[in-house]
Formats: sequence, C-alpha cells, structure tokens
Amino acid sequence: MRTQAEKGAAFRRLHERPGAFIIPNPWDAGTARILASLGFEALATTSLGLANSLGRPDGAGVVSRDEVLENCRVIAAATDLPVNADLENGYADEPKAAAEMIRLGAETGIVGGSIEDTTGEPDKPIYDFNLAVERVQAAVEVARALPVPFVLTARADGLLHGRPDLDDAIRRLQAFEKAGADVLYAPGVRDLTTIRTVASSVGKPLNVVMSAADPALTLAQLAEAGVKRISVGGALSRLALAAFIKGAREMKDQGAFTWVRDTVPSRDLKGMWRSGT
Repeated sequence: MRTQAEKGAAFRRLHERPGAFIIPNPWDAGTARILASLGFEALATTSLGLANSLGRPDGAGVVSRDEVLENCRVIAAATDLPVNADLENGYADEPKAAAEMIRLGAETGIVGGSIEDTTGEPDKPIYDFNLAVERVQAAVEVARALPVPFVLTARADGLLHGRPDLDDAIRRLQAFEKAGADVLYAPGVRDLTTIRTVASSVGKPLNVVMSAADPALTLAQLAEAGVKRISVGGALSRLALAAFIKGAREMKDQGAFTWVRDTVPSRDLKGMWRSGT
C-alpha cells in the first residue's frame, strides 16, 4: 500500500503530465474498489453520492462535517489510489475556520480537496468576491503547511446557483489562481465552446464535471479544449439508483424479475474486491 505522501505525489503528477485524466466519484469502499479494479488512477468523493447513500437529498448542511470526513477516511483507505474530496464550503464562512476543513480532510488520508464559494443560504447563495478569495487564500496556507503533498481545488459555483454569469465565474477562477489554488473548477459549464473559453482564461489545471456538461463530449475533446481533470460528481450514484429503481418497479408493478439478467456475477465482483485493493 502506498503511503499518503506517495499518493499525494502521484496525484500531483497526474495534473502535470500532458493530456487529461478521468477521476470518477465513488461513494463508499465497494464502489471505490470497483473503480480501482477497472484501472482508474485517482478517485474523488461525491457529496450527492454520500447523501444518497444516507437516504438524504443533496444540499448544504444535509450531511454533517463528521459524516463527510468519515466518508473520506473510508474511501481513502479502500484502495491504493489518490483521493480528492468534496469538502463542501468548509462548513464555515470565516476563511480560517473554513480552511480548517483542509487540515481535517488531510488527516483522513485524502491528498486533494475542494473549497466552494457557496454559502448554503438560499437568499444569498454565493460569497462576495473578496470573501471568496480570502477563503481560498486561507485554504492554500493550510494546504501548503501539510506534511504531505495536497492538491487544492478552488470552485466558482455561481453557474449552479442562480448566477449564470460566465464572466464572473472566470474572474473568480483567475483570482483563485492568483491566490495559489492548484486546480480550478466552475461546475455548470456545459458546451465545448464555453469550456474552451474557461480553460484558455486560466493557467492552472481545469476540472470539468460531466454531470453538468454535455454527456456527448469525450475525453479526447475535453483534453483538446484544455481540460486537465474530468469528474462525474454524483452521476454514477444516480446511475446505480436508476437501475435499482427500475428493478424494484418491475417487481412491484409486474411481479417480474427479468432485471436479474443484468446483474453483475458474484464471481466478477469477488475479483474486483481483490484487485481493487
């Protein structure tokens, strides 16, 4: 098993090499091991996937800080792969208090994490520009002081929260880059033209989440547009639940079980559990 420092160095190298890479989002140890067995090089947690697994809707404050950290610990320990974590908005407004989530996250074994500019308040969902930048600056200071390499991602979430202003998103990403963030991320960009515009406006690696982008886009197209890292958010969780609901409805409405034909053979799962560690 690689040490956390070795995982951190490997994660940083993924962001430095040419081209783009896919970082899928498991929500527990089992899904993490499946993804590892398939050959992915890094994993990322998902707030929506975690909320779904707990029987809750995704949203600010729905999952507690301790629950997020425990999920980070479980997924980081499940495989030999580097793990990047969705750390929400740090569970605090004040910059130093929010940045403390970076330190706590690193203690679970993750080697990357994101800080959002979302407030969790419906009437004012996005932090003011200056406060958002100060929060990233504080997170950078904590990340740089860690004993292991840590990739800090700064998110501009306005496109997902009622602020469809691409110029504002780019302005924030540029400020976050200047503040020292390692990766930049504006969830909500959908088409290739917009993605190319964002990528060409910043100098640090750009993360694009495919749960909000045009699903017809490919890894090759995104790499050509300047994207470095491609995640899927809670989409794999929703895919798994879609199959679960389809099978359950067939049983309830038709008294039928044809969905069993589509299940993964137990022997294949056993192999994934072994090879994913």
